[in-house]
Amino acid sequence: MSGLSVSRRVALSLILAAASWGIGTAISKRAVLEFPPLTLLPIQLAVSLITLLLIVRWRGESVREASVPTGLGRLGLLNPGLAYALSLVGLTQISASLSVLLWALEPVMILVLAALVLAERAGRALIALSGVAVGGMVLVLYSPDGIAGGHELGVILTLAGVGCCAVYSVIARRWIDAAGSTLQVIVVQQAYALALALIVLAGVAILGGPVLPTGLSAEGALSAAASGIVYYGLAYFFYLHGLRRVRASIAAVSFYLIPVFGIAAGSVLGERFDGRQWIGVVVVMGAVSLIAHRAESPAVAPVDRLDTHSRTAL
Repeated sequence: MSGLSVSRRVALSLILAAASWGIGTAISKRAVLEFPPLTLLPIQLAVSLITLLLIVRWRGESVREASVPTGLGRLGLLNPGLAYALSLVGLTQISASLSVLLWALEPVMILVLAALVLAERAGRALIALSGVAVGGMVLVLYSPDGIAGGHELGVILTLAGVGCCAVYSVIARRWIDAAGSTLQVIVVQQAYALALALIVLAGVAILGGPVLPTGLSAEGALSAAASGIVYYGLAYFFYLHGLRRVRASIAAVSFYLIPVFGIAAGSVLGERFDGRQWIGVVVVMGAVSLIAHRAESPAVAPVDRLDTHSRTAL
């Protein structure tokens, strides 16, 4: 991305983060068919962490926790630690396509939290279009017989994970500028997350819960490893790289793109929506396109260059 302007690098980073999370969800759905979710999480985090450490070594860098503010590093306990423990358990109850659509609610949560915590103001257009996107997701989710594509418990657990990630984005935005390299931040956060995941897994084992895979195929093992690299390594690197340079509420706009990639990946793996649900998908994507179009100028401007007008342009 070195040949691109700063603005395009930021936009591309956020799009790649959305693609990584969307595709990673579909891959995780395949892995969770064989691995208990609380066993899968530490496997994914371990694979991601090992990959990141190899990259750090290849780049000739060193990982020093002192270069990452303590609070920022420990945010890994919240996300990806707690957030994705909840999400993976929820994923056993719902389809991958439904999961990524629920995750598209995250920018709405971030919008509210950023206004309350960071004093970021959103204009009427952004709020209205976010409402349209939420309405489209209601079309996808609603069914007279219950939740389409899964069980209500799965939806509740997934939304709890989404909430954890929204809190993470707002707090991380406040602290990220004081940190060292983005790669160091991710390594420290995922080390904390892995420690939490292992403690939880040990607790599950002590209580007699499921910890061993129901069956171990080459496809399942590959899905577990690949989802760790894509969902945690690539996604967090691209997202934090972009978050350094834009407001949290603007970076969150990219999350509306996660369903595009997630549904496409889910379709490849055999998941299907009916006509009503596809109407909802079209509504969501239409709202996303309009948000992205209106946010294009402020979304790619570095934070320290945003003036008062651009902060309220949407």
